[in-house]
Amino acid sequence: MKKRVGVLLSGCGVFDGSEIHEAVLSLLMLDRAGAESICMAPDMDQFNVINHITKSVMDEKRNVLVESARIARGKIKDLKNINASDLDALIMPGGLGAANNLSDFAAKGSEASVHPEVARLLQEMVSAGKPVGAICISPAILAKALSDKKPEVTIGNNPDTASAITAMGGEHVTCAVGKICVDKKNKLVTTPAYMLGPGIKDVAAGIEKLVNQVLSMTP
Repeated sequence: MKKRVGVLLSGCGVFDGSEIHEAVLSLLMLDRAGAESICMAPDMDQFNVINHITKSVMDEKRNVLVESARIARGKIKDLKNINASDLDALIMPGGLGAANNLSDFAAKGSEASVHPEVARLLQEMVSAGKPVGAICISPAILAKALSDKKPEVTIGNNPDTASAITAMGGEHVTCAVGKICVDKKNKLVTTPAYMLGPGIKDVAAGIEKLVNQVLSMTP
């Protein structure tokens, strides 16, 4: 039977949603490994909508679930309807949607809060002994949502973000783009991806390792 791996999306586009390269690479690596991807996102308005050419805020609203469906080719589930019992593992791509939609880390740093449904699923996964992979800025969500577990994560080597992770109760590990950080106690796997870059081939190396490690840790 195929392993069922949730892919938690936060919109469509690096500046206001999921980082598309990271999301697609995760889906590709899961498919190559013979796993079934279950895409999901919260049904909510985006924090903002960004023109990806000018990087300016646009005067419009978009829905996180609807935008995430672009990456999932329409096959997506509302996060509130997903429980840990539906999954063998969970992977969270990065992008500013993780820091603005799945949490408010971009605005509040170490004082951030995590979307209630995101926090619920993460806590369920860890309590069930099921692995979670987080990419790019998403490990900051793990640090906050799982602060009581003192999660060991990486976002690469950015000192300000690393300090915020420590302040939220996590332990930051410096890591190169093609490497992964493995918290064996909590079954968490993280990789810097576009927190470091510089290109898609570099990011792909770390994501492939993350996916393979996550799958190897499934119950």
